Amino acid sequence: MAGETAPKGKPRAVAAPPAVVFQRPTPETLRWLCTKYFASEDFASLDPRTQRVRRGIIEHCLKEPIVPGGDTFFAEVPLDRLTTKAMKVLRDRKAGLPEAANGRVKAFRQVFVWALEEEVTDKLSFNPARDVKYREGRVGGFHHWTVDEVEKYEAAHPIGTSARLGLALLLYTAQRRSDIVQFGRQHVRNGWLRFTQFKGRNRNPVTLEIPIIADFQAIIEASPTGDLTFLTTEFRKPFTSNGFGNRMRKWCNEAGLPHCSAHGLRKASAARLAEVGCTPHEIMSITGHTTMKQIELYTKGARQKRLAKVAIFKLEAAE
Repeated sequence: MAGETAPKGKPRAVAAPPAVVFQRPTPETLRWLCTKYFASEDFASLDPRTQRVRRGIIEHCLKEPIVPGGDTFFAEVPLDRLTTKAMKVLRDRKAGLPEAANGRVKAFRQVFVWALEEEVTDKLSFNPARDVKYREGRVGGFHHWTVDEVEKYEAAHPIGTSARLGLALLLYTAQRRSDIVQFGRQHVRNGWLRFTQFKGRNRNPVTLEIPIIADFQAIIEASPTGDLTFLTTEFRKPFTSNGFGNRMRKWCNEAGLPHCSAHGLRKASAARLAEVGCTPHEIMSITGHTTMKQIELYTKGARQKRLAKVAIFKLEAAE
């Protein structure tokens, strides 16, 4: 009834805002361009998971109002009025979540790169996301395992367990978890592990051959393994990348290492190679990186330690 008030102590329920529903996209708008991008060969060549994530990011941004609470959405912005400032607005709405903020910038950069290369429209003369800087994530990235932490994990998970095999696969190959969950005996020949990295396999495939050292081989031989993959779940099925990440999280917790992760072992492996004197290109031949930027980030601390040791020894000799 009109004028009726809610009982005391029971606040009136607030209706959720209606979902944004768009009709057919207006030509030469941001949504029109993104729709064409989703139908492009460039988008189709992406890994299915990358497609799903990128589409989700873009569609969420298109449904956001330009001004909070407003009734004009980013989907409706004409391409010739799209600015770098608009892309910064989208980024900064995720300021508290650096990875999410950067995901937005990266997604739209790729849309505009494609549009300019394919000359989809003459309404877009530059890449509005190109000069939008990424937000800084966690300082130093994922935690870099120390020698003591590796030994602590090994003490909790002896050779012959799946937990120890998982550590060895990460540590001795310096690969991502999306790669090591696929490794099996079919990838081994004459003491070498040969595989194509999962990341970028559809666009820029990287095939590597890594020698299997004696300690690594001994762990494989002593461990329970599957028919097609070394690592298997308790149901004898191959792990998914996320599934293994969760299991590795459990194994780290059991070892008293809640701050350690599978990703941190990739970084630790690269740093170990740097500590024994490997050049950046030698390290890249193991990790599969194609540029120096990430290797420099991974090995910065190791290089500093090694150079400091050389410098002090020179000082000692001079004195």
